[in-house]
Amino acid sequence: MEALNHLPLTIAAAIRGLFADPQSIWADLTMTIISVIAVIIVVVLAALILILLERKVAGWTSQRPGPNRLGPRGWFQTIADALKLIGKEDVTPAGADRFIFKVAPMIAFGLPIMTLAVIPYGYKMAPVDLDLGVIYFLAISAVSTLALLMAGWGSNSKYSLLGAMRAVAQMISYEIPLIFSLLGVVMITQSFNLSTIVESQSKIPFIVLQPIAFVIYVIASIAEVNRAPFDLVEADQEIVAGPMTEYTGLRWGLFFLGEYGNMTAVCAMAATMFLGGWQGPFFLPGWIWFWLKTGVLIFFMMWVRWTFPRMRIDHLMHFAWKVLLPLSLLNIVLTGMGIYIYQLVIGG
Repeated sequence: MEALNHLPLTIAAAIRGLFADPQSIWADLTMTIISVIAVIIVVVLAALILILLERKVAGWTSQRPGPNRLGPRGWFQTIADALKLIGKEDVTPAGADRFIFKVAPMIAFGLPIMTLAVIPYGYKMAPVDLDLGVIYFLAISAVSTLALLMAGWGSNSKYSLLGAMRAVAQMISYEIPLIFSLLGVVMITQSFNLSTIVESQSKIPFIVLQPIAFVIYVIASIAEVNRAPFDLVEADQEIVAGPMTEYTGLRWGLFFLGEYGNMTAVCAMAATMFLGGWQGPFFLPGWIWFWLKTGVLIFFMMWVRWTFPRMRIDHLMHFAWKVLLPLSLLNIVLTGMGIYIYQLVIGG
């Protein structure tokens, strides 16, 4: 089991061993490129698999069969959908800002790759182990607001622009309680390094010490990735498809991939910050424990999407500013008091 637990590290060491100096700049550059490619593969595969699983969960909750025609039990349906998107015509609206219109979906797809690059998938398995990993994750995640704003502004459509404005209002509002929910964990560990935070949970996961923060993070992250019941960014009956209204084919598909990539990223972050990351019982490797925890959170998000009705826009903003924000501030105060009392007891 120890060999299986360190299998990725063994493979990395074997690749470095191909160089005369395993610690040379060329070896480091090669490992960096391989890590980036691996993260891209994770994002693409996650999107392809999760789109199918989303349909299966939707069918399960609605008592319908879901995809069941193409391939065994419908497992090839996503591949067919991807081929269909690739074959569709790429249309740019008249009067659109062509540069902004075309760059926006690329940014939306690229951001999950950048955020997943700092997540520790196992012991010493973070592609990029940053000391400010938490800040980096939050900073890159916030840029997704800009991608939707660019899409709405560059489309030259009132529906797209209205959807983009909603995106800015919603995502900025929910970013604040999301950031505050992670602050309690940082206060306990005194570190922004994600690997350090995972190692600090060797005895007890932080969901036990920070249950309020975990609930706030999950709710705010659902709103951050624009999933029901917080998908006001693309409320069909009001603004067609929001910032993506004028997009077709592969460019629309990049937004779709970005949504599932972001969902994977926020769930991976929740598993890292609150559920112990790769820590788990000895009978499974750490990197498998990490993906199991992330998968459970992804399933929960899908379950929520197909269970609860969409919120009204004024209720959505009210919930962020008058419920989640005060709760997140209260959690910070309680965490500070708990740390102070703990230090008094230990010091005494």
